[in-house]
Amino acid sequence: MAAETSTLRTRPRVLIVEDDELLREALVASLGRIGCDVLALADGTALSDEIDGFDPDLIGLDVYLPAGPDGFELARQVRARATTPLVFLTAADSQDQRLLGFRVGGDDYIVKPFPMAEFLARVRAVLQRSGRSHFALKEVRDILIDEANRTAIRADAALNLSDTEFDILCILARSPGTVYSKEQLLSEVWGLGVADPRLVEARVTSLRRKLEARGPRVIFTEWGRGYVIRL
Repeated sequence: MAAETSTLRTRPRVLIVEDDELLREALVASLGRIGCDVLALADGTALSDEIDGFDPDLIGLDVYLPAGPDGFELARQVRARATTPLVFLTAADSQDQRLLGFRVGGDDYIVKPFPMAEFLARVRAVLQRSGRSHFALKEVRDILIDEANRTAIRADAALNLSDTEFDILCILARSPGTVYSKEQLLSEVWGLGVADPRLVEARVTSLRRKLEARGPRVIFTEWGRGYVIRL
C-alpha cells in the first residue's frame, strides 16, 4: 500500500538518526509528546528504505555515526531524491562543519548539548516553513490548544502563556490522567542535565493562575509524584 499522503495527515512524521541511545529515546519521547509520529534509527545504513516506507515530513541527522555514511553524506543522498527538510543535531560545532551542513541541504543545525525545548521549537519552525506542519488542534476540557501556532484559548479568550508554560500545558494535555513527575517535565521542557525542580513548581504555579482566571482548576498535584490534568 502506498504511503499516506501528507495532505491527509493529522500528525507530522519525524525520522531521527542518532547513535546515542539515551538521547535517541529522549528525542522520541519529546517529539511524541508534541504530537509527532517518530521513527528512530541508530545509524543510516537503511535510511533510504526507511524513508520510502515511513515517508517522513522531517529528518533529524546526527553527523558522527557508528556505521555507514556520516550525517553529511546521508544528507547528500536524501537531497538527491527528496526535498524533505533536514535538521542536523550534532556535536560537530566548528564553523566549517556548520557551513557544510547547510551546503549539503540542511534546513537547520543544532549543536549538542541542546535544551529539548529549543530542539522542539526548531522542529516546529522547520515544519511550519516547509508547509509540513500537520499538528491538529487539541481540546482538553474547555481549553483549545493550537500547537502549530503555539496558542491556547479558554472561555473564548487567548491565554498569554510564556513558551515554557505552553510547553508544560502541551505535555500534560497530551495524556490527561497521566501523572508527569517534575523530573520528566524538567527533561522535556528544559532539556537534559537541568535538575532544579523549583523551575517546574514556579512555571506550573504561573500556568495554573492563568488557566484558573478563565475557569476551574484542571492541573492538579499528586503529592510526591507530579502533576496531572484531570478530565
